[in-house]
Amino acid sequence: MSEQKTKPTETNVEDFLNAVADEKVREDCRKIAGLMQKITGENPKMWGANIVGFGDYHYRYASGRNGDTFQVGFSPRKQNITFYLTDDTLSDEKLLSKLGKYKTGKSCLHFISLSDVDVDILEKIIETSVRKHK
Repeated sequence: MSEQKTKPTETNVEDFLNAVADEKVREDCRKIAGLMQKITGENPKMWGANIVGFGDYHYRYASGRNGDTFQVGFSPRKQNITFYLTDDTLSDEKLLSKLGKYKTGKSCLHFISLSDVDVDILEKIIETSVRKHK
């Protein structure tokens, strides 16, 4: 079995966020970090070089593969801000239909700016993801 690539690091989250080049993205990331911290009750920590994660979660797939990750997290990417959520959180189409302008991946939600989405709906999506990790 291959080794897990994304692991917690000792990188300072505040230093990482301060280094985000685009001022608007940096501001959005600080708001997102505050929102995720409020919902999870956990302090942020860096996972790998560029993911801010909250909480701890041990997963085990039916195949036997298992590992440790964060409950929820985000990363300021070059083209968008990416949210990392539970695999099935993004199947709630009723909730997603109210979110705004976004794209999805397997267990990721991508948007360019917080101004593109309804933050109250985003908060509900994060809460749903966190509940599934408890």
